[in-house]
Amino acid sequence: QVQLVESGGGSVQAGGSLRLSCAASGSIFGSNVRGWYRQIPGKQRELVASITTAGSTNYADSVKGRFTISRDNAKNMVYLQMNSLKPEDTAVYYCNINGWLALKGGYNYWGQGTQVTVSS
Repeated sequence: QVQLVESGGGSVQAGGSLRLSCAASGSIFGSNVRGWYRQIPGKQRELVASITTAGSTNYADSVKGRFTISRDNAKNMVYLQMNSLKPEDTAVYYCNINGWLALKGGYNYWGQGTQVTVSS
Protein backbone atom coordinates (compact mmCIF):
# COMPACT_ATOMS: atom_id res chain seq x y z
CA GLN A 1 0.00 0.00 0.00
CA VAL A 2 0.94 3.64 -0.41
CA GLN A 3 0.41 6.45 2.07
CA LEU A 4 0.33 10.12 1.07
CA VAL A 5 0.57 12.99 3.54
CA GLU A 6 0.11 16.62 2.51
CA SER A 7 1.44 19.64 4.35
CA GLY A 8 1.94 23.35 3.82
CA GLY A 9 -1.63 24.55 3.59
CA GLY A 10 -2.84 27.62 5.39
CA SER A 11 -4.36 31.06 5.07
CA VAL A 12 -2.87 33.78 2.90
CA GLN A 13 -3.91 37.10 1.39
CA ALA A 14 -4.56 37.45 -2.32
CA GLY A 15 -1.29 37.83 -4.17
CA GLY A 16 0.59 35.76 -1.63
CA SER A 17 2.31 32.42 -1.96
CA LEU A 18 2.20 28.97 -0.41
CA ARG A 19 4.18 25.81 -1.00
CA LEU A 20 2.46 22.47 -0.57
CA SER A 21 4.39 19.27 0.02
CA CYS A 22 3.33 15.65 -0.24
CA ALA A 23 5.33 12.76 1.17
CA ALA A 24 4.72 9.28 -0.20
CA SER A 25 5.64 6.04 1.49
CA GLY A 26 5.10 2.38 0.69
CA SER A 27 5.48 0.29 -2.43
CA ILE A 28 6.46 2.93 -4.95
CA PHE A 29 8.46 1.57 -7.87
CA GLY A 30 8.91 2.45 -11.50
CA SER A 31 7.00 5.12 -13.33
CA ASN A 32 4.02 6.96 -11.96
CA VAL A 33 2.15 10.22 -12.21
CA ARG A 34 1.84 12.42 -9.16
CA GLY A 35 -0.69 15.18 -9.05
CA TRP A 36 -2.39 17.87 -7.06
CA TYR A 37 -6.15 18.18 -7.10
CA ARG A 38 -8.42 20.61 -5.33
CA GLN A 39 -12.03 20.57 -4.22
CA ILE A 40 -14.37 23.37 -3.25
CA PRO A 41 -17.43 22.44 -1.17
CA GLY A 42 -20.29 21.58 -3.49
CA LYS A 43 -17.97 21.22 -6.48
CA GLN A 44 -16.24 18.28 -8.10
CA ARG A 45 -12.59 17.59 -7.42
CA GLU A 46 -10.45 19.00 -10.22
CA LEU A 47 -6.90 18.48 -11.40
CA VAL A 48 -4.58 21.37 -10.61
CA ALA A 49 -1.26 19.99 -11.82
CA SER A 50 0.45 16.68 -12.51
CA ILE A 51 3.98 15.49 -13.11
CA THR A 52 5.41 12.25 -14.44
CA THR A 53 8.47 10.40 -13.18
CA ALA A 54 10.37 11.88 -16.12
CA GLY A 55 9.27 15.40 -15.23
CA SER A 56 6.58 16.14 -17.80
CA THR A 57 4.03 18.53 -16.34
CA ASN A 58 0.42 19.41 -16.96
CA TYR A 59 -1.53 22.33 -15.49
CA ALA A 60 -5.08 23.47 -15.32
CA ASP A 61 -5.59 26.61 -17.39
CA SER A 62 -6.62 28.53 -14.29
CA VAL A 63 -3.22 28.09 -12.62
CA LYS A 64 -0.82 28.25 -15.55
CA GLY A 65 1.87 30.82 -14.96
CA ARG A 66 1.14 30.95 -11.24
CA PHE A 67 1.65 27.40 -9.93
CA THR A 68 4.63 25.10 -10.38
CA ILE A 69 4.64 21.38 -9.65
CA SER A 70 7.89 19.55 -8.99
CA ARG A 71 9.03 16.22 -7.58
CA ASP A 72 11.99 14.57 -5.94
CA ASN A 73 11.92 10.95 -7.01
CA ALA A 74 14.69 9.89 -4.63
CA LYS A 75 12.69 11.17 -1.67
CA ASN A 76 9.24 10.32 -3.04
CA MET A 77 8.17 13.93 -2.60
CA VAL A 78 6.02 16.15 -4.75
CA TYR A 79 5.57 19.89 -4.32
CA LEU A 80 3.22 22.59 -5.49
CA GLN A 81 4.53 26.14 -5.43
CA MET A 82 1.56 28.49 -5.56
CA ASN A 83 2.21 32.14 -6.37
CA SER A 84 -0.09 35.08 -7.04
CA LEU A 85 -2.86 33.33 -5.16
CA LYS A 86 -6.44 34.37 -5.79
CA PRO A 87 -9.55 33.92 -3.63
CA GLU A 88 -10.86 31.42 -6.17
CA ASP A 89 -7.88 29.19 -5.35
CA THR A 90 -9.44 28.54 -1.94
CA ALA A 91 -10.04 24.81 -1.65
CA VAL A 92 -8.89 21.60 -0.05
CA TYR A 93 -5.84 20.41 -1.96
CA TYR A 94 -5.23 16.69 -2.34
CA CYS A 95 -2.10 14.82 -3.30
CA ASN A 96 -2.47 11.89 -5.68
CA ILE A 97 -0.30 9.14 -7.09
CA ASN A 98 -1.23 6.96 -10.04
CA GLY A 99 1.06 4.23 -11.33
CA TRP A 100 1.58 0.70 -12.50
CA LEU A 101 3.29 -2.31 -10.96
CA ALA A 102 4.24 -5.28 -13.13
CA LEU A 103 2.27 -8.43 -12.27
CA LYS A 104 -0.04 -6.43 -10.01
CA GLY A 105 -1.61 -3.75 -12.13
CA GLY A 106 -2.44 -0.14 -11.60
CA TYR A 107 -2.76 1.73 -8.35
CA ASN A 108 -4.24 5.05 -7.32
CA TYR A 109 -3.98 6.67 -3.90
CA TRP A 110 -5.03 9.94 -2.29
CA GLY A 111 -3.84 11.96 0.64
CA GLN A 112 -6.23 13.33 3.24
CA GLY A 113 -6.06 16.89 1.95
CA THR A 114 -4.82 20.23 3.20
CA GLN A 115 -6.84 23.44 3.36
CA VAL A 116 -5.76 26.50 1.41
CA THR A 117 -7.64 29.71 2.10
CA VAL A 118 -6.98 32.90 0.13
CA SER A 119 -8.59 36.08 1.40
CA SER A 120 -9.29 39.16 -0.69
